[in-house]
Amino acid sequence: MKIEYPQLPDTPVSHLPFSPVVRVGNLLFVSGQASVDATGKIVPDTFEGEVRRSLDNMKKILEDAGSDLRHVVKTTNYVREQANLAKYQEIYKEYFTQPYPARTTVSDCLGTHLQYEVDCIAVVRDADAEA
Repeated sequence: MKIEYPQLPDTPVSHLPFSPVVRVGNLLFVSGQASVDATGKIVPDTFEGEVRRSLDNMKKILEDAGSDLRHVVKTTNYVREQANLAKYQEIYKEYFTQPYPARTTVSDCLGTHLQYEVDCIAVVRDADAEA
């Protein structure tokens, strides 16, 4: 099966050794997205701001690769402090609706530079099926 690395010029990138997204068949594997700008520079913010920027980065990468948040089948979420879990749940429900994707949430993790990170597995939109 062919492995592709879709990336448009405005896809958020990192200076670390990983691809933002890898496509295998109709599956997309999106690397961990954090509160970074388009050049990969960390943008410190409130917890809510970091969650939104991270999820917006993931959304942009999915769109660039031919998918969207409705086609996400699994997310893995990293929340640095348990105290932020309730706010994380609230924001998550703004980006994902029922039926929700499968999900794993890990807390009490990440270093001091990030409060939240997310990665996902999604399927590519099938234009014929949605027409």
